[in-house]
Amino acid sequence: MKSRKPSSADASKYLASIDADWARLVAQLGPCGHEPKPAREPFEALVRAVAYQQLHVKAGDAILARLLALYPQQPFPPPSQLLDTGFDAMRACGFSARKIETIHGIAAATLSGVVPDLAAAQLLPDDELIARLSALKGIGRWTVEMFLIYSLARPDILPVDDFGVREGYRLLKSLDLAPAPKAMALIGQAWSPHRTAAAWYLWRVPRPTKAKG
Repeated sequence: MKSRKPSSADASKYLASIDADWARLVAQLGPCGHEPKPAREPFEALVRAVAYQQLHVKAGDAILARLLALYPQQPFPPPSQLLDTGFDAMRACGFSARKIETIHGIAAATLSGVVPDLAAAQLLPDDELIARLSALKGIGRWTVEMFLIYSLARPDILPVDDFGVREGYRLLKSLDLAPAPKAMALIGQAWSPHRTAAAWYLWRVPRPTKAKG
């Protein structure tokens, strides 16, 4: 008999049982509303992530739209085609030289099998995917963790380098300082196997409103 996959309701109930602070937060925000989109190939998901690195969403949207306009015959270019796209053409889309190098590296790594296809990625454990993909130039651990959370719908990922997660915990616990990443990882062990949902809640901890002068 197949075991039932944990649901958002399971995650919310589990987190609310941890202590009074978590119970209050879950009651305030309601059920976890995390909505992954587990259909994109890892290659496409990583290229899209790079397009948005260090940019506002609108700027990333515009750059990505210009890139896709180079390939009107298909929804997203395959790795071989993207690898053949010249530097000047990608620069005209708005990509920096560093991002172009990163995207070409992702395309080459996909063709060589370092970046797995979606079917293979779904069978690989979190740690192996993080090790393989964060070794690519320009792809850090945080980018891979976002891929695991949003593209592969992994339920137990806590991005401890994320400022929003650590600041959310600081506010949740009324601390003077947010935990360092290593400390955050240790604290978060208690939230397994629902650390993705924990991150969702911590990103949404109500921020104090600034008093008007």
